[in-house]
Amino acid sequence: MSLLQVNNISKAFGGVKAVNGVSFDLPGGQLLALLGPNGAGKSTCFNILNGQYRPDTGSIRFDGHEIGGMKPRDIWRLGVGRTFQISATFSSMTVVENVQMALMSRERKLFQLWRPAASFFRDEAMELLEQVGMAAQAQRPCGVLAYGDVKRVELAIAMANRPRLLLMDEPTAGMAPKERNALMALTKKLVVERNLSVLFTEHSMDVVFAFADRMIVLARGQLIAEGDGETIRNHPKVQEVYFGSGKTFEKEEAVS
Repeated sequence: MSLLQVNNISKAFGGVKAVNGVSFDLPGGQLLALLGPNGAGKSTCFNILNGQYRPDTGSIRFDGHEIGGMKPRDIWRLGVGRTFQISATFSSMTVVENVQMALMSRERKLFQLWRPAASFFRDEAMELLEQVGMAAQAQRPCGVLAYGDVKRVELAIAMANRPRLLLMDEPTAGMAPKERNALMALTKKLVVERNLSVLFTEHSMDVVFAFADRMIVLARGQLIAEGDGETIRNHPKVQEVYFGSGKTFEKEEAVS
């Protein structure tokens, strides 16, 4: 059985069907890209899975639990993590303190103010930072980090809850090609080592074709294609949606 099973979900805003009858599944240990042009319904689909929107119809099952319509925090506590297109770190706090805050939230210790926050979960926070290559910068404020390093810290924060499913919204937005590929190579490593499932949206096709195990493509709220890189690259509906009839994807390679 797949870890995530999405069946016929729909969401309308007024008369506009932002997501219309979308179904897919995601097994453990797989990196799945959610693609589509602007207005395709990707963000709405993400927000339904994360609990920010309640689906009008359909079912979302995570590890056997129906999560459609649950609150984001309740979904998070089941083991669904998320990173955002705009990084959400505390810029005045150090790198390690940001991760410690996430660990304290997991253990519901944020309001135990009689102990200094720095005393909680420091070793575990440092282990997470080691995994994402940020241990050497643990004492630096997040506000002074390069953008690519902030994204690594955000990944460590997301992993603090020990998620089985990670939702990544435009994880490489604003990054240079070398940074993009380094971050996604790190994510792929976590997928393999932890049997982690990742669903991510992405506009950089070099990242998608280099790292995704599978891809699903939305257009006008509907799923129009799914499969591996070659299947998507050569799919006539995908070519039409992205480029117009008669044009094709050029094969892109990861930049080292």
